[in-house]
Amino acid sequence: MDVKSRNYLLMNRQALEKDIKTSYIMDRMISDEVLTLQEEEKVKQQNTQKERAAMLINIILTKDNNSYRSFYNALLHEGYRDLAALLQDGIPAISSGNGRSSMDGMTSYVKTILCEGGVPQRPVVFVTRPKLVDAIKQKLCCLGSDPGWVTVYGMAGCGKTVLTAEALRDHQLLEDYFPGGVHWVSIGKQDKAGLLIKLQNLCSRLENDSTLSQRPPLNIEEAKDRLRLLMLRKYPRSLLILDDIWDSWVLKAFDNQCQVLITSRDRSVTDAVAGNKYEVHVESGLAHEKGLEILSLFVNMKISELPEQANCLVRECKGSPLVISLIGALLRDFPSRWEYYLKQLQNKQFKRIRKSSSYDYEALDEAMSISVEQLNDNYKDYYKDLSILPKDVKVPTKVLCILWDMETEEVEDILQEFVNKSLLFCDRNGKSFHYYLHDLQLDFLTEKNRNQLQELHKNIVNQYKKYYKLNTPVPSQEDCMYWYNFLAYHMAGANMQKELHDLMFSLDWIKAKTELVGPAHLIHEYVEYSSILDQKNGTVRENFQEFLSLNGHLLGRQPFPDIIQLGLCQPETSEVYQQAKLHAQRETGAFYLEWINKKSLKNLYRLVVRPHRDAVYHACFSKDRQRIASCGADKTLQVFKAESGERLVEISAHDDEILCCAFSADGEFVATCSADKKVKIWNSRTGQCRCVYEEHSEQVNCCQFSNRSGQYLLATCSNDTFIKVKYSYNLMSQWKEEAFVQTWMSQEIHLLSEADTLEQLWDLNKKYCRNTMMGHVNSVNHCRFSPNDEYVASCSTDGTVKLWEARSANELKSIEIKDFFRNADDQPDDVEVLVKCCSWSGNGDMILVVAKNKLLLFDVKTCNLLTQVIVSHHSTIQYCDFCPGDELVAVALSHCSVELWNIKSLSKVAYCRGHMSWVHCVAFSPDGSLFLTSSDDQTIRIWETKKVCQSSDAVLKSELDVVFHNGEVMILAIYNQKHLQFINGNADSVNMQTAAQESTISCCCLSEDLKFAAFGQESGTIKVLRLLDGKVLKSREAYRTSVQRCRFTSDCQTLISSAHDSVIQVWNWQLSECVFLRGHKEAIKDFRLLENSKLLSWSFDGTVKVWNITTGSTEKDFACHGGAVLSCAVSPDGSKFSSTSADKTAKIWSFESSSVLHELKGHEACVRCCTFSPNNKLLATGDDKGEIRIWDILTGALLHFCSPVTVDEGEPTHGGWVTDLSFSPDSKMLVSSGGYLKWWNVTTGESLQTFYTNGTNLKSIHVSPNFKVYVTVDNLGILYVLQKL
Repeated sequence: MDVKSRNYLLMNRQALEKDIKTSYIMDRMISDEVLTLQEEEKVKQQNTQKERAAMLINIILTKDNNSYRSFYNALLHEGYRDLAALLQDGIPAISSGNGRSSMDGMTSYVKTILCEGGVPQRPVVFVTRPKLVDAIKQKLCCLGSDPGWVTVYGMAGCGKTVLTAEALRDHQLLEDYFPGGVHWVSIGKQDKAGLLIKLQNLCSRLENDSTLSQRPPLNIEEAKDRLRLLMLRKYPRSLLILDDIWDSWVLKAFDNQCQVLITSRDRSVTDAVAGNKYEVHVESGLAHEKGLEILSLFVNMKISELPEQANCLVRECKGSPLVISLIGALLRDFPSRWEYYLKQLQNKQFKRIRKSSSYDYEALDEAMSISVEQLNDNYKDYYKDLSILPKDVKVPTKVLCILWDMETEEVEDILQEFVNKSLLFCDRNGKSFHYYLHDLQLDFLTEKNRNQLQELHKNIVNQYKKYYKLNTPVPSQEDCMYWYNFLAYHMAGANMQKELHDLMFSLDWIKAKTELVGPAHLIHEYVEYSSILDQKNGTVRENFQEFLSLNGHLLGRQPFPDIIQLGLCQPETSEVYQQAKLHAQRETGAFYLEWINKKSLKNLYRLVVRPHRDAVYHACFSKDRQRIASCGADKTLQVFKAESGERLVEISAHDDEILCCAFSADGEFVATCSADKKVKIWNSRTGQCRCVYEEHSEQVNCCQFSNRSGQYLLATCSNDTFIKVKYSYNLMSQWKEEAFVQTWMSQEIHLLSEADTLEQLWDLNKKYCRNTMMGHVNSVNHCRFSPNDEYVASCSTDGTVKLWEARSANELKSIEIKDFFRNADDQPDDVEVLVKCCSWSGNGDMILVVAKNKLLLFDVKTCNLLTQVIVSHHSTIQYCDFCPGDELVAVALSHCSVELWNIKSLSKVAYCRGHMSWVHCVAFSPDGSLFLTSSDDQTIRIWETKKVCQSSDAVLKSELDVVFHNGEVMILAIYNQKHLQFINGNADSVNMQTAAQESTISCCCLSEDLKFAAFGQESGTIKVLRLLDGKVLKSREAYRTSVQRCRFTSDCQTLISSAHDSVIQVWNWQLSECVFLRGHKEAIKDFRLLENSKLLSWSFDGTVKVWNITTGSTEKDFACHGGAVLSCAVSPDGSKFSSTSADKTAKIWSFESSSVLHELKGHEACVRCCTFSPNNKLLATGDDKGEIRIWDILTGALLHFCSPVTVDEGEPTHGGWVTDLSFSPDSKMLVSSGGYLKWWNVTTGESLQTFYTNGTNLKSIHVSPNFKVYVTVDNLGILYVLQKL
């Protein structure tokens, strides 16, 4: 240190030791890198303030000139201006050399310029924001040598000052553009006297050691002239920085043709001055990781060592650098107050966040309120109205026009004033403007106006009602989405119980809102505002919430379903049903249906969501049960709320189908794996991709995180036969994708060359492969950690399950699952045994394995088989999961259902029907109270375990017969495969049920007089029974294959049947005589009776035949199609019949001439069904693409199509095949079955109504003669008896 500088320190030592507090002075010196942390600790160890100051001065005396400058600058900026003045003349002079600092690359020239110019030092904790720093530099360069202004603007605490100072730490910038130096002046909120003092101080500083030195200027004008001369003569090409400008009149004092950079909250502050102008907008938020980094630096801890409150604190700070720094500084002094400061932020207690830095304001609320106080009184009231705006929402101008009852231009002028002062942000969206507040500003306003919030909410609701009266916004209006999303929020905030009740329990509102935004937000509102909605009667809210939860997947599709019709399917006690019925009765000419047998149906699921546009392959709960992650064939990852289905994150995650996803134990991350061979890790809250792994050479089938928080183990398995376990204690700080992907890839190539069947353990901290393992010899389908994370189980197509030690990757056990599949000779089955998945018991002692249709439970220690269960003979198991209680096991089956089994008693506890296609995944929530299922039908269903376990297992087959008799609907149905039920559809009651048969029943029929019933079995047996008591009257072993069709003649004495062969049997069951109709070359598709003992049959051989059932002879033979004949219909006058085929055509034939009258072409898929209109003029045909065509019988001309205007992308127009058709008696309406039921206007081809069944694949529709009652069964075995209202 120079002798002169040293002498000034010694000379003023007594004054310095008496007054200074060392804490923040040392912070600045550490940031300048002239003081070490060890030296800081040495100072802190002193007992008194004076002793600490003395120790600091002793340390400085041992250092160089930079220490002196740093100490001087710290005094200046920590408020010790008088003490700094004592040291000013001792500041050592340094030439503008290019010597570099060894630490930060900043030259001694830059340090000198900044120190002499009064530029603030870096904060104690500094995290760079390079994009913004570069933007400021770029604008400074734009000034060139011309006078002008650069405005760095943003809201309070966004880091304007720090970023500006950082931009000046650039040797090239200062040397090339500002060789005259930089001069920093902190302005703040000033009156004229205060501004004069600032100008006098600046002039005095610039005149230091100058012959121009003279008395201070006496007024602002004189000071302005003095400053102009100094800048022109002594400091040409220098930069003047005016920090924290509030008022435009202040700038006029500095408007003297020089180059000026200002920081301000007011963007428009330079409007009052002339010259070139440039702007840099400082965004208000830091990334979450940056926030954690700042906290870790303040408290001197690694990010991985931060307590769990750290993440919450950063989120509550809303990304504000100021708030995070204030909290960090406080925690440095009070390291045990993490929970305390988190609560203060959560409770908006900003006054408790007191000054703990060099920031100008005493508390956080003061920093934000100072801007508001500068507004005039009228504007303050308008700004107060913004207190009730929802967070993270951009509000269209029209909303505020309605609130303030003003024209658009007036409102925009007011809001621009707020925008200019960084009190509000504006987003230009096309021609309109949208405005929003930073979260901290909104928190501040909310807290400040807490006692007035209810009135403010009430005001906006009343203004809405005044503007819209009894109408609702339409989508073309810019404010439409705001009101649909937040009107209920404002009503709840105003505690307007009646208005909220009327709104939320209105089917009109529900219809309008769900059409625009889907059902999830409404479900969320029912949960959020339940305390208000339930004040009179909580049942009503539960009715509406359940209605949306169970029908939301339908309300999100196109064409949008009729919400009144959906409401009519609710229980009759439901308020939704009662409202829907009133609506239906009021609408004249509308077509609505009453589901008259719905009482017996109980919904077992809590929520149905449709987050994907294609099959959902996997879904899982977060550990807190609040969120669900899902993935599938649409290549997206979705994260949504488990309570409402409200989407939180949507990511286009991979280039191919995503096969699996998994939450980390702490819920912060989600892993995905895909057919694109990649594994990716995502931040579950922001959707940011954290890592990409590309080690696998084929599709990756499964990914699973370890079960314990605090470490991150990720296991993945693939068709390449490898299992990989990736390991890191600190995902947040260690998983940086770009740093190590290439390293891993090069290691992979080396390792994979050594053997064909390897498994690998990866260390993510050290970024290399820790182990190479040999194991499975075929695709690995699934892997799971044991509950204690010590082991990994893997399942493979090679027929084995292997257990591995997670850390060492050593193989511990291998179980040959194929040994448990043997043929009739007790020899190993030759068929490949694909082991699908496995699940550990809660204590880790047992492991459940799934292969084919079996559940196998093994003891982990001995590998002995404890028990096995054959779940189904008709479908394979796709997935399984152990309930945390270790007794229940859920299995997903390929035939659309899920079963719960008690693994101890080996009994099936429940049968869960609801999905319309294959179920790929089933997973329990961590507490076992819920489980979810995902399916090819694009839905995820959340079930209540207890509710499901208490349900009955009743399923009807789709084959049934119906007789409409004297106003009653009598139904014969196959119940649980081996029983017959005779059901009164009107009363929803079972009149008769048979005992279980020895073989599965495959078809059934009723006699017209309702005295007899017949059924065929898979064994080939046919039986006739009396309906009165269910007694079997006759039985006949008719076929060697399953009976497919049976039908009584009109005299009820003869039963006609067909099976999986080419022969029709005509059995007079009363006389025990049988006639065989032989002639078809392939299996019979179906038949129907004609008049005069004639029978029409059609076959897979492409022919149609007319038989005499008395003699058994063929009377007519039609070679109709090149492909299978799928259906036939007879015209009402009996002169014609139609045939449809797999060859995509339909034909109309003449019985008399045995010739084809018309060949109907145009269908693009198999034509599955046809029917004639009662007026004998029209023919309707339906195909497997969901298309219905109406033809003119006379000419064979196509009249029109029956199909919806719009459908969801990739979805057939009828939800699948059109399987059956029926005209109304007047030939003006048509009903069709397929994926659901639809009614059509025959004249126009327009859809009149759609009835969405719970399941799909409706094989037929039985229609009453008056076209008012309709009966069908879906693939879930649910019976629908529908009556036209």
